[in-house]
Amino acid sequence: MSGARPGPGPSAGTTQPTVRRLVVYLLLFALVAIAAGGLGGLLGRLLALGNEFAGSDTAGLARSLAFTLIGGPLAAVLWWAVWRRLAEPAERSALAWGLYLSGIYVVSLVAAASNLLEAAASLVGGGTPAWRPALASGLVWAAVWLWHRQMWRHPSKGPLRLADVPAVAGTAFGLVLGAGATAAALEGVFAAATAAAAAQSGLGRPWWIPTLESCVWALGGLAIWRWHWMREGARGLSTRLADVALAVLGITAAAITALAGAGVAVYVLLRVAFDRTDPLHTLLSPLPGGLAAASVGLLVWRYHHLAARGHSGTVRDAARLLVSGAALAAAASGIGVVLNAALALATTPLAGEDPRTLLLGGLASLLVGGPAWWLAWKPAAAADPAGRRIYLVVVFGASAVVALIALLVVGYRVFEFLLEDASGTGLVDRIRAPLGLLAATGLVAGYHFAIWRSDRAALAPAAAARPRTIARAVLVTGSDAGPLARAITEATGAEVTVWRTAARPAGGGPDAGPGTEALARALGGVEARDVLVLAGPGERIEVIALHR
Repeated sequence: MSGARPGPGPSAGTTQPTVRRLVVYLLLFALVAIAAGGLGGLLGRLLALGNEFAGSDTAGLARSLAFTLIGGPLAAVLWWAVWRRLAEPAERSALAWGLYLSGIYVVSLVAAASNLLEAAASLVGGGTPAWRPALASGLVWAAVWLWHRQMWRHPSKGPLRLADVPAVAGTAFGLVLGAGATAAALEGVFAAATAAAAAQSGLGRPWWIPTLESCVWALGGLAIWRWHWMREGARGLSTRLADVALAVLGITAAAITALAGAGVAVYVLLRVAFDRTDPLHTLLSPLPGGLAAASVGLLVWRYHHLAARGHSGTVRDAARLLVSGAALAAAASGIGVVLNAALALATTPLAGEDPRTLLLGGLASLLVGGPAWWLAWKPAAAADPAGRRIYLVVVFGASAVVALIALLVVGYRVFEFLLEDASGTGLVDRIRAPLGLLAATGLVAGYHFAIWRSDRAALAPAAAARPRTIARAVLVTGSDAGPLARAITEATGAEVTVWRTAARPAGGGPDAGPGTEALARALGGVEARDVLVLAGPGERIEVIALHR
């Protein structure tokens, strides 16, 4: 009896290669890491001149030998098999290849930089024996990084997907490492200056030794950042990942660091001027960290703010709104703390609490966050109502959560006061902290609700006059699709689907694309229900009516 044999399911042809690639690249990642760890251990023992190769740690030597002599050849064989298959277009464009190369690139870069900089800082700080294993491990991981960088930049076998991740991740790592180490070095200098001003003698190591070690880390981090930002082209990338990294890390995180450091510095100065209850050296102790964070954060913030001018308007608007939200949180917290301190002045504070110190803390947060919010939000300037709707929704959501929590705490404290003995703490003193937070949140929500209503009133006439001929539009563009998609929706009310072109514009930079006004004019008079919109390169616009 013969019959047809059932064939594989419709997705078997695509699932099997995906699973195979995932397993192979995970195994290759593990083997490379194992071989690098073993080889680093052996090289560290070779650098320990004057000591026995095995020493007393025979188990560690055996582990390093096993990792190197077993994991190394297996990694080489597996890599050779993978590298030969990358000549096939399907293998090169696979997501697993991009994930593997991005992951091992970042891991090797972090491991190499951390170990090499640790060895250099150890030599600068006195040459402790820990520099030898750090140098050995750093050299091995540096070789792994160079090896995978060559694969990443290979003209015919480099990844086609996630190709921007190594450059963006390397830039982010170098920026965080360099900025953090620079802040630590500046803090050491400022700490020495404040100690001299407070006539406080230093104990332990001289202050310049940890400062010099921090300078080594700072130079290494800035070199990594500059290499990826300039040499690897992260500055000219216009991908979503690059835009998010620029807006979130380069601008928003730097702005938050600058605001926090400035708030600490202003708080210390206010206490020195109006609250000298503690010794001078105690008052000045947070000042070096605050000044260092404010200086480095402001520098990074300013640089990336200027760099964002070469990106799309969506990136600049998003960065501005993120900074505005951070400054708004600082200002609102300051208002809540000031109200809390004002209520504390009218009651008997709890033991150990000083309303004057609390008031100065709130004033410092308000003095820093208020002007920063004003400069970022620009309430007196005209703004695009459609571009800040998401921001207003986020502010409403955060305000609702904070207000709900504060209201629950107020209710809990009220019922606690009513149910407990009346000789305890007063009601106002119990609820002043959550009540101040609730009042500040109410002010923030009320202001932004008024802005939301005015934006809604401004958008209503345009929405009423919007023609409804086009129901669906497919936008094909290589430029920033956000403003173009919004222009199509505002001009026609259509549902927009965006398709990005795979080819990069000539010169490698972002395509500026056509203007939104020209796109709105091109859509005028089109009466089809479905249209195809080709925008770019350059000012090219083509609207094609589709019929089902």
